[in-house]
Formats: sequence, C-alpha cells, structure tokens
Amino acid sequence: MRGWVTGRWLVLGFSLALMACAAPARAAEPVRAVATFSILADLVRQVGGAHVAVSSLVGPDADAHGYSPAPGDSRTLARADIVVINGLGFEGWIERLVKASGAKAALVVAAKGIATIPGRHEHTHDHAPGAPDTDQAADPHAWQSIANVKVYVANIRDGLTTVDPAHAADYAANAASYLDRLDRLDAEIRAAIAGIPPEHRRVITTHDAFGYFSAAYGLRFIAPQGVSTDSEASPRDVAKIIRQIRRDRIPAVFLETIADPRLMEQVARESGAKIGGKVYSDALSGPAGPAPTYLDMMRTNLRAFREALGPA
Repeated sequence: MRGWVTGRWLVLGFSLALMACAAPARAAEPVRAVATFSILADLVRQVGGAHVAVSSLVGPDADAHGYSPAPGDSRTLARADIVVINGLGFEGWIERLVKASGAKAALVVAAKGIATIPGRHEHTHDHAPGAPDTDQAADPHAWQSIANVKVYVANIRDGLTTVDPAHAADYAANAASYLDRLDRLDAEIRAAIAGIPPEHRRVITTHDAFGYFSAAYGLRFIAPQGVSTDSEASPRDVAKIIRQIRRDRIPAVFLETIADPRLMEQVARESGAKIGGKVYSDALSGPAGPAPTYLDMMRTNLRAFREALGPA
C-alpha cells in the first residue's frame, strides 16, 4: 500500500512537471517608459517595440515650451522604469517634476552627444538635465535634423538595454531598422530641397524650431523682424512683415501666429509671397492628423515647404 502511494505521488509529480513545461511562460511586464513630449514618445515606441509601454507627458498638438505639469504627472513618473527627455534646456520644468515625484527611474537625455547650434532669442528655457552651461543657450530643437535623430535613437536604445538587458537584441534590431528608415527619409529631404532653386530657399516663419533643419539641408528660415512670436500678430505687425518680404524678396511665409484669415490674405495680396500651410515643429499631430509619427511629421513639413516654394 505504501509503495502504491509513493508511486502515485511520483506519477503525479511527473505529470505536474510535464504540465509546467507545456504551459506558456507568463509574459513579462513591459518596460514603463515616459517621454516628455510626443516626438520623443514616438522614437521610444519605434525602438522599444512590444517590450515597452510608452506614455507622453505632453501630448500631440501641445506645446512643451510652456507646459505646466499636472498632478497626475508625478504619479506617472513615480511608476516609470525609464524617463526620456530631450535635454538642452528644452523641458525647463522636468527637473522639478522628477524631484517632486520621487522617481527612481533611469534618465535618458536623448540629445546627449549632438553638435549643437546657438538658439534664437524668442524663447528662453530654464536649465535642466542636458542643458549647456553657457551664456548663449543651444537651440534645443535638435530633432529637426535626421543626423541628430539617429543620435537620439542610439541613446534610447542604450537606455532601454540598460533597464531591460534581456531584450537587448530586440532593441538593437528595432533601432537598426529605424535607422535605415531615417536614412531613406534623409535622402528624400535632400532630393526635394535640391529641386528648389537656390534663390527660392528662403521662408519667413514664426517658428524658431528649424535651425537644425536649415543647417542640415540649406533651407533658410528668417524670423519676422519686430514681431512677437508669442502672441497674435497685429495689423501693424502684418505691415512690417509685408515690408520685410518685399525688401528681401522672400517667396514663402509660414505665419501661424496670424489666425485671422483676412490678415493672411493681406500678406499674400500685398507681398506676393505664397502662404504656406501648417508645419509641425515641437509636437506631432493626433492619430487622425497628417503627422502622427516623426517620419510623417518630417514628410508633412517637407511637402509644405516644397509646395510653397515651387512654381506658381
């Protein structure tokens, strides 16, 4: 009897072992990644793939420059495994938010290692992780150059690998695939700009975010003189813009601070310049918009520039 019981337990134990082997392993929890704004969030998704759950503190179509953190942001950071910021002083609010949240997450400065260019004066950014300690702050909008975004991708890949070494090979493969797509996009941009006559490669824009694009691809962005980029342009501002366009013979204008269509029509009528459509600088569009990913954003902007600078 005793031998039968012992044998029965041996058979049961063997059966349970077989069941354990046959049962699928419990899926590991994804890495909880928090990006400061929508462009970075997309890059983290591209590199992280299925192993990473990504949230963005500043969502699509929202301005990270003057963002005021919400109470829920502290809770989001406190639960994060990794936090990805742009750096270069772009998110002047992030250092205080990280401290307030008590977050213990790994911090990745996506722009670490890029060659910076001087920033323009329209916006001032508080110093934060990755900000240069110089009198003239660097332009933080480094993602407008494909070469810089390749550095972003490498930094994100390395950060995810440090936090989740078990999936290092997947992160490396995702990053390599995305770098190939970036190379193709870079070639598209260069070909499109080369097709624009050199004398037409000038636009006025109220954005101060295209310095790296200009340096990389040769399209010159000119700030409207004597006009605030932080508030709605007045009729007097519009008159200044028209005089500047005529004097400098600027072929296209992107003026998103002019919301009144009548003023936009006045600029086009009196200056002869083409009025460009919307361009995306610091944020992606929502999923239903034309720029829900970084690659889409760059192609949308390129199309707007090309159409505005092309023949009538």
